[in-house]
Amino acid sequence: MRKLVYAVHTSLDGRIEGPDGEFDWADMGPELSAHSQELTDRADTLLYGRRVWDMMSSFWPRAEEISDHPHDLAYAPVWRKTPKIVFSRTLKEADWNTEVIDGDLAGRVAELKGRPGNDLLLMGGAELATAIAGHGLIDEVHLVVHPVVLGGGKQVFGGGARTDLRLTGTRTMDGRAVLLTYEAK
Repeated sequence: MRKLVYAVHTSLDGRIEGPDGEFDWADMGPELSAHSQELTDRADTLLYGRRVWDMMSSFWPRAEEISDHPHDLAYAPVWRKTPKIVFSRTLKEADWNTEVIDGDLAGRVAELKGRPGNDLLLMGGAELATAIAGHGLIDEVHLVVHPVVLGGGKQVFGGGARTDLRLTGTRTMDGRAVLLTYEAK
């Protein structure tokens, strides 16, 4: 069975975005970029909730026009070609090799995990991750803690169901961030 891997960046105070929804604080150095590429290489499908999809689809299709950061330049073509799924009650269709799914979240995620293929990679998205974790469907969590305190904003797994995880690894990335890797018990 395929694994569902949740990859998320957080501040020291457990926030995935700042008080005004900003995500301008995650520093993608070479080691963190390499880890991101490793996760993407393991997966054949990227999963998003609506809000993260809006952010991703506004940047990655034209990332080379917006940024000259090495991570962005390397990841943009990978993002464009990789199949994507957006879970949304309001979005009806999406471009860039993307399927939109509405309805029974737990049933649809379980069905996706049961299909043949490589891992499913959920990138960011507190509400979707919390809902999926509440159904016991997340197999791995890759939590990158950045040395910044945001003082407000959305929390990782904010208000979510209890999820017991087992720590499987720690690693300092680029001399700044710490990667914590967990597996479901």
